[in-house]
Amino acid sequence: MVKIKNFIIECIKADITAQVDIDVIVNAANKQLMPGGGVAGAIHKKAGPLLYQECKKYAPIETGQAVITNGYNLPNPFVIHTVGPVYHEEKNPAEKLALCIKNSLKLADEKGLKSIAFPAISTGIFGYPVKEAAEVSISAVIETIPELKSIKKIIFVLFDEFTYSVFQRQLEETCEAKGNT
Repeated sequence: MVKIKNFIIECIKADITAQVDIDVIVNAANKQLMPGGGVAGAIHKKAGPLLYQECKKYAPIETGQAVITNGYNLPNPFVIHTVGPVYHEEKNPAEKLALCIKNSLKLADEKGLKSIAFPAISTGIFGYPVKEAAEVSISAVIETIPELKSIKKIIFVLFDEFTYSVFQRQLEETCEAKGNT
């Protein structure tokens, strides 16, 4: 965990659908906002069928865009759905991944939410290398912090030990390099 001004940024190894004290979790969605595999499948399964019913109103969305829905059977009041880049198909995957993070943070902040949890967007079937995704995602959070008014806690919830350790190391290195530890 690191503190930057009055913000907490943390990496944890856990299930993103089990984050009880978080206002909004981020879904690494597909463009149709449909249930699928990975994070999207887990979120839709736990939230129940009403989540997809609400998602239909917003689909399709483009890479980097973000929309917010209710959380239904999740322990979180809201879910932000964002479409990460397919690494080998996107001309500028880093720019698109950064947009996912920044647009999700801004949307949560506009709603007056205080805490948000991100998965490792695009690192599953979309093929984004974990180390590069960690660099882009953490930098995007730190760049966006000065614009945030209500968000105070930002967590990266990573499913496996490898991804957790890469994100944790990147958080420490990025904050140390920027003098934010």
